[in-house]
Amino acid sequence: MLVFAQELLPPRALVDVPVALTILTLGIVVAVAPSAVPVSPERRSLMTNHRTGTREEWLAARTELLAREKELTRRSDELARQRQELPWVRLDKEYAFDTNEGSASLADLFRGRSQVLVYHFMFGPDYTAGCLACSAIADGFNGFAIHLANHDVMLWAVSRTPLDKLQAYKQRMGWSFPWASSNDSDFNFDFNVSLTEEQQRSGPEYNFREQPAQPPAEAPTEGPFAAWAATTGTDWPTYTRERPGMSAFVLEDGIVYHTYSTYARGLDALWGMYQWLDRAPRGRNERRAEVDPLNFFRRHDEYDGD
Repeated sequence: MLVFAQELLPPRALVDVPVALTILTLGIVVAVAPSAVPVSPERRSLMTNHRTGTREEWLAARTELLAREKELTRRSDELARQRQELPWVRLDKEYAFDTNEGSASLADLFRGRSQVLVYHFMFGPDYTAGCLACSAIADGFNGFAIHLANHDVMLWAVSRTPLDKLQAYKQRMGWSFPWASSNDSDFNFDFNVSLTEEQQRSGPEYNFREQPAQPPAEAPTEGPFAAWAATTGTDWPTYTRERPGMSAFVLEDGIVYHTYSTYARGLDALWGMYQWLDRAPRGRNERRAEVDPLNFFRRHDEYDGD
């Protein structure tokens, strides 16, 4: 059962995090750390284990880092260009979706635009709530969906659960971006973000490679994996029959083409919260205490206080 988690695991997590158990769901490290004596805020303010220096030393190090950041930016620009140069794959298969406006084909999702971006949101038919990590990613959709729509791009979330459950969860979360149910169509399966129990037992394909078999009988029934799945009202095998991803499509001369898909940690760049945390002094800071094996985040309506 660690296979799915390791597929999404940040490389640093198994080498520099002193944990008794490290697991990951949807690109997020969920770790149980060895018990330790907590440091009071007063004591923390008087000490630091981090390297300190003068303003001049900081400026020299920052300038050196800036050169590497600029190189990464140039490499990212080149990767974006290469994505756009991928061959387009014509889609002749018909897919049916349920939307707020009624039944729709994939071509209907374009709504007068030439491009569609789909976030494959983990919300299976047996879930009682959307995946925590997918929900955290989707929290950013409202803000930029309108900008994309006015730049010839429609953004959609697509999940397998029935539309009425999507609508109820969407209302709870206060979201307004378009969200469609793919129901029993092959859409999720064809784009490798849903799998059958048989595929789970024999070894599914995910992130462009075959995964080892994940027999449901060997799934954990307690601990961090089970606790994470329980946040969606499911067990671990049911939870992991849905997978996160993003796919892009273009409509030209009445024909729909698939142009790009990404999965697992390929979604990190689409997660607004992570981009901010990667610039925070303590980074993503995903280590967890033994008494709290889930991740640092919750659904935005589940936090206590401010």
